[in-house]
Amino acid sequence: MGFPETFKALSDPVRREILILLKDKKLSAGDIGKHFDMTGATISYHLSQLKKAGLLFETKYKNFIYYEINISVFEEVMLWFSQFGGKENEKKS
Repeated sequence: MGFPETFKALSDPVRREILILLKDKKLSAGDIGKHFDMTGATISYHLSQLKKAGLLFETKYKNFIYYEINISVFEEVMLWFSQFGGKENEKKS
């Protein structure tokens, strides 16, 4: 996992919407799919791209796979972005 994979995954609006759905709770692929007008295979593709980028964890419970956000990747990206930040960083220079 690196920034290229992360930014590529985040570049798609469907994947960003999936992450928003997952920000407060775990969901199964079926639960995620209910929010979109697309096939299950397409949802699976988007989930696999998010997993490949390290943005999601998956956990299995009985016959279901649940997806949740890997917050540490977001923290790493935010830390990287913060080096370009506003007035607080200008005072340090």
